Amino acid sequence: MKNINIIYRNHSGISFYWKSANDDMLKAQVVFRDTGFYFTVDQLKTFAFQTQVAKTQYTCNDCPNPQDCRSLLLKTPSDCIDLAVSKQELDDMQDLLDQTIIRMEAQSYMRTALN
Repeated sequence: MKNINIIYRNHSGISFYWKSANDDMLKAQVVFRDTGFYFTVDQLKTFAFQTQVAKTQYTCNDCPNPQDCRSLLLKTPSDCIDLAVSKQELDDMQDLLDQTIIRMEAQSYMRTALN
């Protein structure tokens, strides 16, 4: 953990900057479950929008535990990767993305205002 600067974390994931990254906080690493994404703010916004789209999907009618069933398909900004998530995971992912975006934009604003 000494090689990263944490942006935000919740019980399902974490977002952070790599201290060694050359792009100086233009991209964030977002790790959700077992998958890591390295995205710009615009890509994170696209991803956050997709969490809203995924919320319109329906789970199985006869699902015994719809909150934990991974029956929702969450598209990512990467054309080749979609994630199967539960409603709870979708809420957690949305929280992780929203908080990461807010904090990255605030840091960007502060850098600009101080220069």
